[in-house]
Order: sequence, then C-alpha cells, then structure tokens
Amino acid sequence: MAARRKQASRARGGRELIVEMRGACVRVTLNRPRAGNRITPAMARKLIEFAERVEDDDQFQMLAVTGAGAVFCAGFEPGVDARVVESLAALAKPTLAIINGDALDEGLELALGLDLRIAAARARFAMTQPRRGRLPRFGGTQRLPRIIGAPRALRMLLTGAPIDGRAALSAGLVTEIAGSPARLRSLARERIESILSRAPIAARMAKEAVLKGYDMTLVQGIRLEEDLYALLQTTADRSAGVRAFLEKRRPLFKGQ
Repeated sequence: MAARRKQASRARGGRELIVEMRGACVRVTLNRPRAGNRITPAMARKLIEFAERVEDDDQFQMLAVTGAGAVFCAGFEPGVDARVVESLAALAKPTLAIINGDALDEGLELALGLDLRIAAARARFAMTQPRRGRLPRFGGTQRLPRIIGAPRALRMLLTGAPIDGRAALSAGLVTEIAGSPARLRSLARERIESILSRAPIAARMAKEAVLKGYDMTLVQGIRLEEDLYALLQTTADRSAGVRAFLEKRRPLFKGQ
C-alpha cells in the first residue's frame, strides 16, 4: 500500500477537479458530489487543458474519468465550453469512464465521449434535455445511436426514461458492470492495468483504426488497417514485442 501511495502523485487541480498521476494513467475525479458532480465552466476549462497535456506528454498512456461520491455526473452548468467533450473524444490515447453512479444529460454525453465505460450496476443513464425544450449539444444525439443503435437511442431521447446499469450493459452502452463500489474500484484497476500492459503505439493505432474506419467503407477501412500495420512495423515497440515473444517473457514497451 505504501509503495502504491508513492507511485501516485499528489492530487491536483483544485477542490472541484482532482487529478492524480498514477504511473502512466491520468485519473480525473469530478469532485462536486453535493451538486451531482455537475461540471462548471472552470472545470471544463481545466478538463480541456488536461486533455491537451495527456495528448502531448508521452509519459501518460491513458486517461480515466470518474466522479466523487454516489454520482458520476448529473450534467453541466450553464456556460460550459462546447469543446470539453470533444477534447476528450479526440484523444489518440485510450480513455476510460469509471461510472460510479448516475450519468445524466451532459454527464452521459461526457461518458459517451470516452472509449470504454464501466459502471456500477445501480447507476442510471438518461438524457432528459428535450423534456425541458433543449437538445443535447455535446455529441449525445450522434454518439448514443452509434453505440446502442437508433431505436434505443430514440427511446432514451424522446421519453427521457432512465435505464439502469444492467440495461446499459445489455444495450452495449457500458462494457462491464460492478455490483458494489469495491468491485468497481477493482474492475477499474484491472482495466487500467490491462490497457497499460499493451504497447502504447499499437493501442493508439488500434483506436484510430476502429474510430476512423467506422465511417469508411469496408475496403477503405481495411486499407487504413493495412497502412497502420505497416507503420507499426517501423517502431521499436514492435521489435520489443517480437523479442519478448521469442524469449517467452513479458515485453517492455517504451512507446517508441
């Protein structure tokens, strides 16, 4: 436990946004539990800055976002920069949403902008903006149907009815659920360790192939995959992986 505390740097980012550097993972905690962890304009600006830092700094291989207390994020306050979700979605490095509780309205849009989502079984997911004469404006109407399909997305958007963690798992909105906070913490550690054990360049290229290829024809997507594969062969990480396989040991990737 002491060694783990030494590995993690001190939390930074102010009282409303806690940023922890844990090895090669940057973990951001939304820290306004009494306000449902709603994101303020100031928090949004910091999130955009952190996204840029993670993208540019090679020592960080991934980003994870979670909430303090019993809620992930219940929405955004007025005046939030419209770029905040897109800045996270545009990261070339893997991202993970650790959904510890309700993800509502813009909070769900935030989670949709991340690559993987794991959640507490008791968490609820909903987009209720149309009920108040508003429209999701952080990518919700586009990402939600791409993830769970148009019929399910329309049901959520037009009725505002929430779904729980198990329904979200069935729909593909989240990849895994946990029955207790302790299990969610354990699951998050497992997923982070699994992602960080992969060659960082290969992980970024795999993400690029999936996300860019999704809007291409099959032929175009396969061509993109072939181009990325050829590019990967020129990296030191690829050689390190081959050597480790032949020597029957765990590879040591350096992101080069």
